[in-house]
Amino acid sequence: MGSRYDGVCLRRPGIGRSHGPVRPSCLGRARGNHVAEARGDSCGGMAGAAGGDEATVSREMAGNSFAVGSGRCHRASTAQRGRESRRVSCVRPGILDGERGAGLVRRLIVREHRSPGRIAGRIAVERPGLMVFASAIHRAINERRLDPPGLTRTRRGIRARLRHKGKRRHGRGGPEERRGEIPGARRGGQRPEIVEERSGLGDREGDAVVGKGAGACLVTLVDRRSGLLSGGRCAAHARRDVADVGIGALRRHPESRTVTLDRGMEFADFEKVVQATGAVFRFALPLHPWRRGGNGDTDGLIRECFPKGAGFTAVGEQEVRAVYDAIDHRPRNRHGYRTPWEVHHSTVSHLL
Repeated sequence: MGSRYDGVCLRRPGIGRSHGPVRPSCLGRARGNHVAEARGDSCGGMAGAAGGDEATVSREMAGNSFAVGSGRCHRASTAQRGRESRRVSCVRPGILDGERGAGLVRRLIVREHRSPGRIAGRIAVERPGLMVFASAIHRAINERRLDPPGLTRTRRGIRARLRHKGKRRHGRGGPEERRGEIPGARRGGQRPEIVEERSGLGDREGDAVVGKGAGACLVTLVDRRSGLLSGGRCAAHARRDVADVGIGALRRHPESRTVTLDRGMEFADFEKVVQATGAVFRFALPLHPWRRGGNGDTDGLIRECFPKGAGFTAVGEQEVRAVYDAIDHRPRNRHGYRTPWEVHHSTVSHLL
């Protein structure tokens, strides 16, 4: 039987046939690019002419040659294209390549403003069969494979829906503290060790989220251990209204023992809250926002729903409560992607 050996592009010995050819390193680049003809020759004759091994030539002819008349023909370019085609067909599709995984991730980013890390962590907890890494989600976002149809023409696409939107955090420091002293206030540096370690429930951090003008505001009280958010809307940004909301929030959580507050004058009536609830109040040191880190992160989540410059006068109590509940059911990295509600109440929810 006649045969034609046109170019050499052989696999390395020991590699299976399905992997296809490799570069002609086994016979040398010069011989691999050489066009050799062998009509009626055996594999041994072709291997001797090309300077390769007979078994290697036999495997290559069996896997990557094609019929021409009554003989066989082998071309390096054709074998390489076949190898590339087989390699692509054997690649396992990723979770984000299908609409099931991509749709879930897209919904959690666009509607619930989840970060890629929290999405990947919560999927591992609740749906281990859809295992996906945060780096894969970031890569899909940067490649714009997750952009919804309505965002495809924008410059940033779905990246604009991430929490920080690419903005950099400010460093520590800042202007000198100019707010007045609150009479009877304890400094936050005097907190007991059990409070610093976040080892138990009932130790909270507090702040006020102020809207446009001197109208209504929001009071936020965050548990240092679980991150559970409580508080509510105040009709006015005044010490009396803030104290009344604080009393109601702490009474709904009788386990509350200590509260570390911001140094704003809206908390000047804290003694009224102490008498009503028995909680111990302390105030953070000036220019030490990391002493209330959990409360600062929670305020940032609230600002996603109520941006700076927006007022709270037209915002109802039910809308505020819906935002607070959404934050309480947001998975947290420090809890192994469990939610503050699950940690605080020792329960398990289904969120996906």
